[in-house]
Amino acid sequence: MTNTSVKILVVDDEQPIRKLLRVGLGTQGYNVLEAGNATSAVEQVEAHQPDLILLDLGLPGVSGCDLLRQWREEGSDIPVVILSSRTDERGIVEALELGADDYVVKPFGMNELVARIRVALRHRLQQQGELPVFETGGLSVDLVKRIVKVDGREVKLSPKEYDILRVLVQHAGKVLTHRFLLSQVWGGSADVQYLRVYVRQLRQKLEQLPDQPRYIVTETGVGYRLKEAD
Repeated sequence: MTNTSVKILVVDDEQPIRKLLRVGLGTQGYNVLEAGNATSAVEQVEAHQPDLILLDLGLPGVSGCDLLRQWREEGSDIPVVILSSRTDERGIVEALELGADDYVVKPFGMNELVARIRVALRHRLQQQGELPVFETGGLSVDLVKRIVKVDGREVKLSPKEYDILRVLVQHAGKVLTHRFLLSQVWGGSADVQYLRVYVRQLRQKLEQLPDQPRYIVTETGVGYRLKEAD
């Protein structure tokens, strides 16, 4: 899929933001649609079926989270990247748990936003079939044989460490909330502190500099993301 064939719907009540994104994404070859409120957003989705939605949480009337909830309840799997203010941590977590694919915080750089868009679009395509071996940088994870290697050296993980890594790999590039990881690995019955302990142990085994991770990065106040190679 080329950029020129990718339709992105920008849902934001601030006209200057929509113009910035229309111009910035347009120079990247994307076909940009706009909506200033929830009603217009619903109409645009029904009329044009965009490939990705950039959704502001602070919409007037119907909030961004309510709009996202509506789409997901209707069965829509269109990737959604949240646009949020720096102080809206709770809203970001809620949106991710409702099914958003990623988020960027205002003000944002166009390069960062385009990178997140590419990851979200690629992740949607990956849902069609899971690759048996995942690789990023020096990290290799064989999901069939359950073999993990770093720079060609096999790393032994505990069952829980592997389970966390497996979930991160299956959603590589996507930020996963604490609650989602707890539900996937512990069935939701564990405390977030358990997750932090196991992630710290994982980093000790996978990272050259655990305090400066290149694979498993922390999304402060939200969760974790397994970085993909560019």
